[in-house]
Amino acid sequence: MGSDRTCILVLNYNGRDLLAECLPSILDAAQRAPMPCSVVVVDNASTDDSVSFLRDHWPSVGIEHEPNRGLASFNQVLAHRDEDVVLLLNNDVKLDPDSVAPLVDAVRRHPNALFSAPCCWTFDGQTYEGMRTRVRMRFGMIQGCCRVPEFEAHIDRPGLTASAGPILAVDRLKFLALGGFDELYFPGRLEDLDLGFQGWMLGWKGYYVPESVAYHRGFGSFGPAFGATGCDRLAVRNTLLFSWKNLSGRHLFAHLAWLAVRLIAAIGMGRLEFLKAFREALGQLSKALASRRRVRSDHPHYWTVRQNAFFEEFRWETPQPPLPATQTDQQTFPEVRSRHMGRRVPLHGRQT
Repeated sequence: MGSDRTCILVLNYNGRDLLAECLPSILDAAQRAPMPCSVVVVDNASTDDSVSFLRDHWPSVGIEHEPNRGLASFNQVLAHRDEDVVLLLNNDVKLDPDSVAPLVDAVRRHPNALFSAPCCWTFDGQTYEGMRTRVRMRFGMIQGCCRVPEFEAHIDRPGLTASAGPILAVDRLKFLALGGFDELYFPGRLEDLDLGFQGWMLGWKGYYVPESVAYHRGFGSFGPAFGATGCDRLAVRNTLLFSWKNLSGRHLFAHLAWLAVRLIAAIGMGRLEFLKAFREALGQLSKALASRRRVRSDHPHYWTVRQNAFFEEFRWETPQPPLPATQTDQQTFPEVRSRHMGRRVPLHGRQT
């Protein structure tokens, strides 16, 4: 196994312009990594000129061709690689020059690590995106979020995270043992939370590594393809599928009880998008139940106990009373942000 090197896989679908903007920082980070680090674009049958653009402008970048299965396209590619730790990126992600080593080291240093995730900002460096993810259930629907109450105090603190979507480093063998990203969620949303949850159920953890810094546009591919309404509908659909696949005990009861209320309210108030999302999820119910049987077959007896521990570990923090000014002066969000702003990557990629 290639424990002396690593690889960055960049998922792409019709993202020629995003590749032009983001690849320079990714290649720079790969070159500055303390171990050999190759860069490979996993192209999901793009219909634009992404592939020809890569061949013409970035001949050193490898290309893997896959059918469009969303994030699940990583599964087949990882099955044929031999690095022990691999970075998985969306095509709308830029990397800080020194971001690779901390992520790889965190996975290798912790025997129970499934993945590691960086501190992630928007492209302009102004807004914190995560990847210290917390989870809660609100009116029967699972929510994962990074900008939770008091999140500013935790931006620079290493710890555990429930999920990481646009960028993560994975233990390749653990990732494959879980089956990778579940195609149930195609074209996307929540498959990263599902991966983190499945790992947790086997005792594997996700580590938040703020020493590593990345930048994410957010909906760089999904926004143009589905629009805001479509993205929201996918999030609702996949939240329902996540619940039907994974929840048990009081969490499942709460979900089903509130779902009935939400459906009645949606009908009465004409919330057609929620009803559409429910109908689409219902069409995938048999697949969700098949996934449920598969993941629970090896450990049915402690599923609910571990599930409850997951929600307890990643609960949204309750806001604390403000500290004296002399202490809060050192913890304010702008000052935390400025430490990362000082080493931002260029905002413009290679011009063509």
